[in-house]
Amino acid sequence: MQQPHQHEETRDGSPRVLVVDDDPTVAEVVAGYLDRAGYVVDRADDGPTALTRAAAHWPDLVVLDLMLPGMDGLEVCRRMRGQGPVPVIMLTARGDEDDRVLGLEVGADDYVTKPFSPRELVLRVESVLRRSRPAAPGRLLGAAGLTVDPAARRATRNGTELALTLREFDLLSFFLRHPGRAFSREDLMREVWGWDFGDLSTVTVHVRRLRGKVEDDPARPRLIQTVWGVGYRFDATGTADATGTADATGTAGATGTADATGTAGEEAGS
Repeated sequence: MQQPHQHEETRDGSPRVLVVDDDPTVAEVVAGYLDRAGYVVDRADDGPTALTRAAAHWPDLVVLDLMLPGMDGLEVCRRMRGQGPVPVIMLTARGDEDDRVLGLEVGADDYVTKPFSPRELVLRVESVLRRSRPAAPGRLLGAAGLTVDPAARRATRNGTELALTLREFDLLSFFLRHPGRAFSREDLMREVWGWDFGDLSTVTVHVRRLRGKVEDDPARPRLIQTVWGVGYRFDATGTADATGTADATGTAGATGTADATGTAGEEAGS
């Protein structure tokens, strides 16, 4: 079994970000903004080069274009995740919801749609990295056979370690901290992602993925229950959901809000 890569500290301790995009203008703009924000930036313009760069200097985070020539971003993400844990922000085409969902399904922690504000991307990078840092030592969280160690960022189910992405871990931790309370997708986006706006399908996909890892039958969830017209509730007792099924969105009405990338100012990737 191949051992996961160990993080290599940069000389001054700054986080290392790998930017993978075949558009040299986009890559240059993104790298420039990240560099000015204090990050050490590596660049690659295709999948094989990205994997080589990551193997040489394992990044703290990857900004990864979905539509790469040859090996696409989904495959690059899969292969990197097979080597070790690393947060990934996927760059996708505006309005292509299928691509966004695919990126989240393969384990991306966040996505940004092109064209985007480089300042917004830097904020997303800061948010993801902030949440990926180990928490201060504290009590373990647990219920219904699930145990989460926030400091070690380790989660188990009935003693077996769970392979969770950054956001899945944060989402499970949040649910365990607030059992029995119903939260809307807007609530979860604000509390878990740290955003006041964004595409709510992000929450929906992460709930579905998390159910697939913690439920006996994800199609009939007992732990992460749907509260129709509201959102989701974690039931620490694991009693049957009144609806008996997993929904597609968890709420009634609109399925999303304004995209966080629709900001004014400079845009990249147009």
